Amino acid sequence: MPDTSLGLVVDCSDPEKLADFWAPALGYTHVGAAGNYVLLMPPDPARPKLLLQSVSEAKVTKNRVHFDIETPDIEREAARLEDLGARRLESGAREEHGTRWLVMADPEGNEFCVCDAGGG
Repeated sequence: MPDTSLGLVVDCSDPEKLADFWAPALGYTHVGAAGNYVLLMPPDPARPKLLLQSVSEAKVTKNRVHFDIETPDIEREAARLEDLGARRLESGAREEHGTRWLVMADPEGNEFCVCDAGGG
């Protein structure tokens, strides 16, 4: 196995504002900002770091990559994330292959899902 780790980068218009959402949403720590970047670190070093990067282009279409937040109670987690500034993109949950999920968006419109990972 190579000696590598995973870091995720999210393009956005306002990294500080998005950090105010994603840090508590994921339980990450806001480490700091430098130039166009804000770094969020996980509580567990096995999880990926998250770098929020300011870009001038607006989000136009559906994300090609998105986060899945896995939890046994998708409704409770969705409500918690809505309190942080997320919004549901569909009125109900989707279900396929024994997994249920809700499609949501962060404050800048980046899609993500709240999934039960087959545990529902």
